[in-house]
Amino acid sequence: MSTGKRALRLGIAGPVGTGKSSSIANICTALAQEFRIGVITNDIYTDEDARFLKAAGVLPDERIRAVETGACPHTAIRDDVSMNLLAVEALEEDFDPLDIVLIESGGDNLTATFSPALVDAQLFVLDVAGGGDVARKGGPGIGRADLLIINKIDLGRTSMSTSISCSRTRRRHARAGPCSESPARSPKPLTHWPIGSARSTPVSSKVITPRSTPARWPRTSTPRKKAKAICTPMPKVEKPTSTELSR
Repeated sequence: MSTGKRALRLGIAGPVGTGKSSSIANICTALAQEFRIGVITNDIYTDEDARFLKAAGVLPDERIRAVETGACPHTAIRDDVSMNLLAVEALEEDFDPLDIVLIESGGDNLTATFSPALVDAQLFVLDVAGGGDVARKGGPGIGRADLLIINKIDLGRTSMSTSISCSRTRRRHARAGPCSESPARSPKPLTHWPIGSARSTPVSSKVITPRSTPARWPRTSTPRKKAKAICTPMPKVEKPTSTELSR
């Protein structure tokens, strides 16, 4: 029997590989004891993200469902949300009452935003490994996010320009919503995320380690040699005369 209560729906978007699924795993691990949570993942042709969350054991398998969009990810979260809306409503009906439903977008670019008809608030995940251009150029996904997460900041130490760019991005979009930074090797628990008020109550200290952490390039004392440029002069070609052309 339905209680008539609708769950809070949170959308999580961001480019491919920035750590959206790992962020969802951390949220579920921290809040699963206090709230009833369901997850909807989006991929174009696979259910890889749903399988990752099930393998992590953050929720019962039946409360994690996958949607295969078959098209650009933003199409299913902004333009035509019917597939996701049906999936969310079915999940809420099967496990009524649910408190929170997390909807993960497939990896998309900086224009990915959720339709207000689908979610109540949206998070956008960036990572410094994507390069400084991603953060510097910005877009609706960053500007309209209720919470901006800059992930893998420990990898940014190998690229000063990327770290500076992400810092500027945080300041530029501070008015749009709060921002959180998280390293890849030891992600911060939700106690350090600026969710809600600044004086939020700590919820958990347990975190999920990301699937893989790229190794940092080793420092060497031997300077790198500059490649020599090889310049080959163009062969001199004599222009044919009008007499030769007439032949």
